[in-house]
Amino acid sequence: MTPAIEFIFDFASPNAYFAYRALPPILARTGARLDINPCLLGGIFVATGNKAPFVAFSAIKGKFEYELLEIKRFVHKHKLDRYSLNPNFPVNSLMLMRGYVAACEAGAGPAYLEMGLEGMWEKGLKLDDRDELRDAIDAAGLDGASLLAASKSEPVKRKLADNTAAAVERGVFGVPTFFVGSEMFFGKERLGQVEEAVEAAKAGA
Repeated sequence: MTPAIEFIFDFASPNAYFAYRALPPILARTGARLDINPCLLGGIFVATGNKAPFVAFSAIKGKFEYELLEIKRFVHKHKLDRYSLNPNFPVNSLMLMRGYVAACEAGAGPAYLEMGLEGMWEKGLKLDDRDELRDAIDAAGLDGASLLAASKSEPVKRKLADNTAAAVERGVFGVPTFFVGSEMFFGKERLGQVEEAVEAAKAGA
């Protein structure tokens, strides 16, 4: 049986956007199923002492500039022409991610996921603004008011918090992180290794 690729995910990370957009050819080649595990990147950072690259690398001469160069190369390689750095970055993703958990519970996860990815990294929306997020959800053909109300429920809040804590317990320190079985891979640059791990697991099945 082909193993799944588990994706530790938060809309807040542009690298999560890049990885998600680059994954379809890997899924097609391997036949792997993609399981997206919504977690809160801010919570992961707090628990592990990690920082966003634009903060962590700001004092290192040339490092952040190189990160931007790598992004440019990745965008070109994978033809991600719709990508645009969100002018509101960094965006607090708590409400957006709780909404995603609520959407998944309601069977609307895929449509919400696309809404969030497009809104954050293609349309430059300020999705930590409740009204703007509701409008974006409505424009995606979903019920923004209902999903945002559900996002404030204790089960949804607990689900996101529990997912985040469990990810940290497994060694996750940032997003995007991938698991193939028990093997962990961090960063969009590791997608080749993720594909190799899927093929190795298939061969050993």
